[in-house]
Amino acid sequence: QVQVVESGGGLVQAGGSLRLSCTASGLTFADYTMGWFRRAPGKERERVSCISWSGRTSYYVDSVKGRFTISRDNAKNTLVLQMHSLKPEDTAMYYCAAGLRYSDTESFTCGEPSFRYWGQGTQVTVAS
Repeated sequence: QVQVVESGGGLVQAGGSLRLSCTASGLTFADYTMGWFRRAPGKERERVSCISWSGRTSYYVDSVKGRFTISRDNAKNTLVLQMHSLKPEDTAMYYCAAGLRYSDTESFTCGEPSFRYWGQGTQVTVAS
């Protein structure tokens, strides 16, 4: 049984930092592209960042470039999103997701249909 569990959310002042973690069990972690998505109140879920199975290639949505860093540790089945310079518009439920890779290349698609397993989410609230 695959389980994806996020942690690390909370309330932070604008300009502050948070570190989100995600652990996945019941799967071979290195076989999966991993991603972070978020849903803000009243909005659709959007992609934030994705990372290839090896960790060498990553994608960021424009709004978080230069502020967020995604990383993974395949030995520990762990995905991390380090967030700095947080803004009120970053307030959202953040979801970790795993999508099976189909090759040994670094290519991936950072979109919801590519991700099969999802966590329940962790809330990030940025106060102005």
